[in-house]
Amino acid sequence: MWVYFMKINKGGSMLYWAVIFFIVALIAGVFGFGGVAAASAGIAQILFYIFLVGFVVSIVLHFARSIDNKSGV
Repeated sequence: MWVYFMKINKGGSMLYWAVIFFIVALIAGVFGFGGVAAASAGIAQILFYIFLVGFVVSIVLHFARSIDNKSGV
């Protein structure tokens, strides 16, 4: 499944890296590495919020363009 996910995203999307850091945080937490788990979770959270803001901006711009194209015709 991860190979399929990497092929879709080509290993560079922020959401992909947020998931990777989240998994690292979970594994580090299970083994008792609290500092590594906290750092990885923090990085995953930051990347997720950046992804979320980019997604919302993309949706807003998409709808703004579609409304602009309809009114110009």
